[in-house]
Amino acid sequence: MMRAALLILLFVAHPLPALAHKVVFSVYPAGDAIEGELGFSNGDMAAHQVIELFDTAGNRLGETTTDADGFFTYAPTRPVAHVLRADLGAGHVAQAELSAEEVAAILGQGEAVPDPAAARTAPAGLSEADKAAIAAMMRDEMRPLRREIAALREHHQLQSILGGIGYIAGLFGLGFYLAARRRLAG
Repeated sequence: MMRAALLILLFVAHPLPALAHKVVFSVYPAGDAIEGELGFSNGDMAAHQVIELFDTAGNRLGETTTDADGFFTYAPTRPVAHVLRADLGAGHVAQAELSAEEVAAILGQGEAVPDPAAARTAPAGLSEADKAAIAAMMRDEMRPLRREIAALREHHQLQSILGGIGYIAGLFGLGFYLAARRRLAG
């Protein structure tokens, strides 16, 4: 009986990991700029957050700020790898990197990197301005989908954690049931 009480006390008093949200930071080439979004996996976006840009040696290249929806753009000036960092406070630091090849393609100095928002080719009869407008519309339509995917990933992880806790509680219940049966039988 004393062992069971001690086990329960240890289980209840043992600190569990905090169920915190993760930072979602995605960066990609978009036309002649670097575009991205910053937020949390629960769907909250980091509004008006400063994002600093560095090269791989740590030299500061510039900065940009997210809009009210957590989105940002930055026009690179040099074809070097860009490391983007954002300090959201409370230990949340986001970092992402675009390779020198991707930045060179943005600047028109290398092989073009395919824009994920413009996966389909536009009809041949469209002007460059129309193609750019279609690509911008596609990017705008894909932004909420990226946010929902990140939120679903977090929900699935929380569901797995809660399920695991349920299994543990069930095993403890089974153990107590078997111990009670042995005590009554003996």
